[in-house]
Amino acid sequence: MAWDEAEYSEYLQAERRRYAWVMRRHGGLMPAEAWAAALKCYPYEAGDAPYRGLVFHDEAWHWAMLRIHGDRYTVERPELAEPSAEYMDLG
Repeated sequence: MAWDEAEYSEYLQAERRRYAWVMRRHGGLMPAEAWAAALKCYPYEAGDAPYRGLVFHDEAWHWAMLRIHGDRYTVERPELAEPSAEYMDLG
């Protein structure tokens, strides 16, 4: 998918916010730590980067749960397999 720069930047910021929220809410990180984790998970990718935005193929919820609980979180914590209503309300 070719991303318009404004569209990409907006989506990137939204996913960073969601990831940081999960890391605070479920990972117990302080706000600054959660934001740093979000920046690491969602670095800016230049417009000509191959596979730009590939990380967006899954919800920030999924990437954060992998980080917090590991690869088997959907088996070991099935209640976390789907994003919570509170997460979905983040918009």
